[in-house]
Amino acid sequence: MQRSSVTMKNVATAAGVSVMTVSRAFKADKSVNEETRKRIVQLADELGYVFDTTAANLRTQKTNFVAAIIPSINNANFADTVDALSDRLEAAGMQVLLGYSDYNIEKEEILIEQLLRRKPDAIVVTGGQHSPRARKLLKNANIPVVETWDLPQDPIEHVVGFSNADTTRGLVDHLVERGKSRIAFIGGDSNDDTRGADRRRGFIRAMASHGLDSSRLISAGPTPISMREGADAMARLLDTLPDTQAVVCVSDLSAFGALTECQRRGVAVPSDICIAGFGAYEIAAVSHPTLTTINPQPREIGTKTAELILDQLAASEAEAVGASVQEIEWSLRVAGST
Repeated sequence: MQRSSVTMKNVATAAGVSVMTVSRAFKADKSVNEETRKRIVQLADELGYVFDTTAANLRTQKTNFVAAIIPSINNANFADTVDALSDRLEAAGMQVLLGYSDYNIEKEEILIEQLLRRKPDAIVVTGGQHSPRARKLLKNANIPVVETWDLPQDPIEHVVGFSNADTTRGLVDHLVERGKSRIAFIGGDSNDDTRGADRRRGFIRAMASHGLDSSRLISAGPTPISMREGADAMARLLDTLPDTQAVVCVSDLSAFGALTECQRRGVAVPSDICIAGFGAYEIAAVSHPTLTTINPQPREIGTKTAELILDQLAASEAEAVGASVQEIEWSLRVAGST
């Protein structure tokens, strides 16, 4: 006897929910409440839909883990992203296997190969720049691939992120509105941190758009930039370009270091010089004065990445879900330092 032509998509439409929710309801996923699950099952019965356990079980060669690679394990932003990713996946009975690349694309390539050998159900990487071999490995992985914390020009598949260059433009625009024209940038001295490099490029473009000099670029050393390196960079800036009115720092840690150097020298913030950072770290809210910063919504990145992965995995019995770009709305948090 031929199976009914009623599909999971038909059930989802009748129930007013997503295909993913229907799939989770049949798998008794804890993320679907009992009332919704019963309603979906009842509608499926009325429509004559039979859940295809073969399609579900095809994926239950599943390992029930998602591989994730971040640049650093001691960066609060990346930690928040992984925490939110883990929380959402855990609710669906999945775990995260974590690796960190130390801002090195060659190390990332090795990690990608090693993690793919463990047959994850999906893989999450940070940023959109990878070695040619890493890109090939990811493209041929035959599992959902999500690039985060960036908006790459040539995505491998899925993207959950934002334009790092635009965040710096937001800071420059804010400082220009405050009447500042002699603005400097403190950041890394290499392109290992591609997101930091994008922020530097964003600074240069933003300054040019205002008709301002963008040459006040102060190198703070190799990535990641510490508070100590931020302080050292600010010392060089004050020694060589004492007429600087404001400084945009690549991170809140470097901005805090810059702030403390100003305090050591008796340079008043913000009346003598304004300082802005990136990341909305806890230190930005407790420093004195508090730091103007960019909130990149790291937890939202993690949650949306998890939801995207679960959507993809739930689509095995329904229609295939195409590649997608989900842009995160970062925000400017104005505080006492500007």
